[in-house]
Amino acid sequence: MSGPYRVVVTVGTDHHPFDRLVGWIDAWAVAHPDVAVLVQRGESAAPAHVESVEMLGYDELVAAMAGADAVVAQGGPGGIMDARSVGHRPIVVPRRGTLGEHVDDHQVAFTAWMGERELVWLAADEADLVALLDRALADPTALRIPPDDGEVGATVDRFRALVDPLVARHAARRHR
Repeated sequence: MSGPYRVVVTVGTDHHPFDRLVGWIDAWAVAHPDVAVLVQRGESAAPAHVESVEMLGYDELVAAMAGADAVVAQGGPGGIMDARSVGHRPIVVPRRGTLGEHVDDHQVAFTAWMGERELVWLAADEADLVALLDRALADPTALRIPPDDGEVGATVDRFRALVDPLVARHAARRHR
């Protein structure tokens, strides 16, 4: 890794590829060749126009996030909490089960809920991601927040209480 990076992207540790997000970032980077971007890509295909690694150690990833102007994460709670813990409101792109990016669409519901509470900036599609990245780099303070004091953990617990019954209902329907 060369760093420092203005944009850090993480697809998390799920075994499903997230080529959609990596591809969107790669396309955005073509129009922004002066912006240093690091993508932690997991099982996704390597991007052509930005630096990427399959995985980063936790400390390396959080340090890269802390030094960035913008953090882009998949819609899982881990990456969101990590970004918030170092003072970033992350831009999030939810994985979609319907596209083979996860087992189901729970990240869509989770990130919508987080977005409604302004805990994240939600990018529902590539145009949203481009607009949010451009906005974030034009004013890096727009995404800065006080490092979380643990409220995200409580938020995740509340969300889990909402989602667990939905997942159970979905599993029950699958086994009929």
